[in-house]
Amino acid sequence: MSAATLAPAAHPADTPISLRAHLRHTGALIRRNLLWIRQDPESMFDAILFPVVFTLLFVYVFGGSIGQSLGGGRDKYVQYVIPGMLAMMSMTMSQGVGTGFSQDFNSGVMDRFRSLPIGRGSVLFAKIAVELARMLFATAVLMVVAVLVGFHIHHWAGLFAAVGLSTLFASSIMWVFLILGVVLKSAQSVQAMGFLVLFPLQFGSSIFAPPKSMPGWLRTLTDYNPLSNLADAARGLMTHGPIAFDVCMTLVWSVAITAVAAPIAIHKFRAAGQ
Repeated sequence: MSAATLAPAAHPADTPISLRAHLRHTGALIRRNLLWIRQDPESMFDAILFPVVFTLLFVYVFGGSIGQSLGGGRDKYVQYVIPGMLAMMSMTMSQGVGTGFSQDFNSGVMDRFRSLPIGRGSVLFAKIAVELARMLFATAVLMVVAVLVGFHIHHWAGLFAAVGLSTLFASSIMWVFLILGVVLKSAQSVQAMGFLVLFPLQFGSSIFAPPKSMPGWLRTLTDYNPLSNLADAARGLMTHGPIAFDVCMTLVWSVAITAVAAPIAIHKFRAAGQ
């Protein structure tokens, strides 16, 4: 019997895959995920309901009192909170990539992917691309509701720049949730851990209220909260306000989080298949 016969067959993941093949595999997996959403339209409920419920809740429950502290009324608060809601959407919708990834692990879909000659990174990039598409859909819903409650778009180019910045930041946060999706045992665990992270970051920021009324220690944390930087950058871009510091800080946060979390997510995913 020859040595070639005795040698174990190469695992598909061990075979080098070209960049063109990676892109083709990613495109096929994106199509697969989009078809899954088409078969399960209920998976889009959060993208539709979150921006509607949160916008109406904060505008009509807190808008009057917080608007007065801003030197106006509810109309003043609408102009303040909508750019902040854009930042909130980037964080809230990012959680879906972790829960969906965990569900794929528990349902055996990942075992099927491992048996195919596709790049491991293609699975991760496809998941992020589809979740970014869901986030952009939620952002569109948010802006429709915002206009209906009285938000004035002063600068269309600034609006698109703010959406692009929030998309970039969301893509970096999704790597963190991918790590949770691989490490934690269930989608419920990912969701619970996500809320523990999301709530302090969202409410300890300038998304919903100006930090000037917060205690000194909390205001200091708020100044370095990436969601505060993103929310303030979106306000500046959409209303011709100051943007340099907050845009730069958001870019730094996005690059730093991606540089740290992406390699860990890819390593954990590969290790989970061994």
